Amino acid sequence: MMITQELECQENISQEVIFPPSDLYSDEPTVETELHLRQIILLFKCLEWLWKDRNDFYAAGNLTIYYSPNQKKSEYFRGPDFFVVLGTERKTRKSWVVWEEDGKYPNLILEILSPTTANTDREYKKELYQNTFRTPDYFWFDPYTLEFAGFHLVDGEYQPLEQNQQGHLWSRQLGLYLGIYQGLLRYFTPAGELVPTPEETAEKEARKSERLAAKLRELNIDPDTI
Repeated sequence: MMITQELECQENISQEVIFPPSDLYSDEPTVETELHLRQIILLFKCLEWLWKDRNDFYAAGNLTIYYSPNQKKSEYFRGPDFFVVLGTERKTRKSWVVWEEDGKYPNLILEILSPTTANTDREYKKELYQNTFRTPDYFWFDPYTLEFAGFHLVDGEYQPLEQNQQGHLWSRQLGLYLGIYQGLLRYFTPAGELVPTPEETAEKEARKSERLAAKLRELNIDPDTI
């Protein structure tokens, strides 16, 4: 009888104890369209290039954020299209697990609208990111209609951001503007200059070298000998 009671007691204890999962994989579906994919890659690539000398941030797209207070993978998770966390270690991750990241939530979230997700992004996710995530900067963008909006958390509530003369919205968290350029969302410096991709930077440097070489030849100097 005592053995039976002891076994029942151990079983009850084991049911109450929650073992924190670790190394959780992302559980997000594939992106909806080619433009969605291009947009995510562009935002990720440009920020990684701009902040190539920084090791205090994490940026990702279409990656699951697990935030269950019970530390369960099966409850309370959400996968923003693109997000940035500041003040954290820059390393690869399989997902963002809040309870394994000192309770940190994203500093910035961007959702890419589509006909099937637009209402959710504008209403449910906005409320979630405001009230639960407490994410300071929230943006959404539609690469087909070019609908673009942004919000900043003020006294616990999202306040809409106003566009500047160029139609750009300021992200206090990134210290950058976001704006539409050639149909996709890009970063702009505080001075309004486009933040380039690595390829655009290389192309610009190549053109600069070509102009310099041409100038040297005008002066009868072979640039290959310098």
